[in-house]
Amino acid sequence: MKVLITTDTVGGVLTYTAELAAALEAQGDEVLVATMGPRLRREQRELLPGRVHESGFRLEWMEDPWDEVAAAAEWLRRLEGEERPDVVHLCSYAHGAAPFRAPKVLVAHSDVLSWWRAVHGTEAPGRWDRYREEMAAGLRGADAIVAPTRAMLSELERHHDLPPGRATVIYNGSAAPAASVTVAKREIVLGSGRLWDPAKNMATLDAAAEGLAWPVVLAGELGEEPRHAESAGPLDPLDYADLRRNASIYAAPALYEPFGLGILEAARDRCALVLGDIPSLRELWNDAALFVDPRDPRGLHEALAALIAEPYLRKDFAERAQRRAADYSVGRAARAYRRLYERLTGDRPRLPGKDLSAEESQS
Repeated sequence: MKVLITTDTVGGVLTYTAELAAALEAQGDEVLVATMGPRLRREQRELLPGRVHESGFRLEWMEDPWDEVAAAAEWLRRLEGEERPDVVHLCSYAHGAAPFRAPKVLVAHSDVLSWWRAVHGTEAPGRWDRYREEMAAGLRGADAIVAPTRAMLSELERHHDLPPGRATVIYNGSAAPAASVTVAKREIVLGSGRLWDPAKNMATLDAAAEGLAWPVVLAGELGEEPRHAESAGPLDPLDYADLRRNASIYAAPALYEPFGLGILEAARDRCALVLGDIPSLRELWNDAALFVDPRDPRGLHEALAALIAEPYLRKDFAERAQRRAADYSVGRAARAYRRLYERLTGDRPRLPGKDLSAEESQS
């Protein structure tokens, strides 16, 4: 199977693409990656396996992007003509409407409409109408639609009439750590994200850090200095992985998080989790994390203080998180995508009326 995967270079979609591409190639598929957004940094390029076709086209959620989104569609169609993939696996909504020869799998990593509703409590304003229209056209044009959680699929259904039988859920996955050596945990609470991003809600974590017995360390391009937490700044992937493995607690009081690969990586590395109480994170981590109202810094402070004060409680939640993380392996995700690709391309017989259910996609 030859698969063309499109990705962007902003946020976790690139990590998702890199791990999935590696897992697909490990099971014998050939993967081509086409990037959009800012040009790849060296450390990003090193994450991606196989052949990479790079562009700098603006992304559909950026300001006034539509000429470049259309140009990107033409570039992808030319690339498809040259490479002749069996499946085109898309990360952008608008390109679901482009007339590719191969079947189109459109993955709904996130979207502005559900982001706006989660963060602001209202529907997105009129300036997003063009985005809404392009998103709807892409969803209608896709041969299959994948959401990373049932919660995200529900958000798509809230805003759009999805084509019957085309949508399913495939949980994202993460590769197992390269080393199995147990790392001694340090007295650190870790958070990651942009301080100015209301969805990641690092400002609330910064406020909750005041008066805690342990330091709260924030990693990422914060844009400004935190008031009570400590800033680690932007780190390369290896340095950030070292910091994460050493942290005892990982806090993500998100207002909006369709999946959260960063949370999965922290759980995999045996961090106790304190998470925003939102549907997607409940779906993934119920009984394996402490949940807090993401708009309540005092409640977040108290949850962190409880884990800091009680080593046995902290150990229990770290072990729960690590066990749950094993359910979300990238190998499992790759097998689910492979089954979906096979159904779309007819590599094996498809029963009339049979659709890939959310439950089947996780097996």
